[in-house]
Amino acid sequence: MRILLIINDAPYGSEKPYNAMRLGMALQRGQTDAEVSIFLMADAVTCALPNQSTPQGYYNLERMLKALITRGAQVKAC
Repeated sequence: MRILLIINDAPYGSEKPYNAMRLGMALQRGQTDAEVSIFLMADAVTCALPNQSTPQGYYNLERMLKALITRGAQVKAC
């Protein structure tokens, strides 16, 4: 199964990027044949910046993105 997640919100200030990555991780765990691809566009490109300071009360999206990549997700940005 091929899944494409398109994220276009800034990493912090909205739960949309977090929820998209959480969905991708759940699909990777639940479906052994899942091929997860993530497309970061507009403000979401900053989700991939390393060494960001995570605001209090938010999850670290850099770590979540690394976990997705480690499990085979493809990430593209524009």
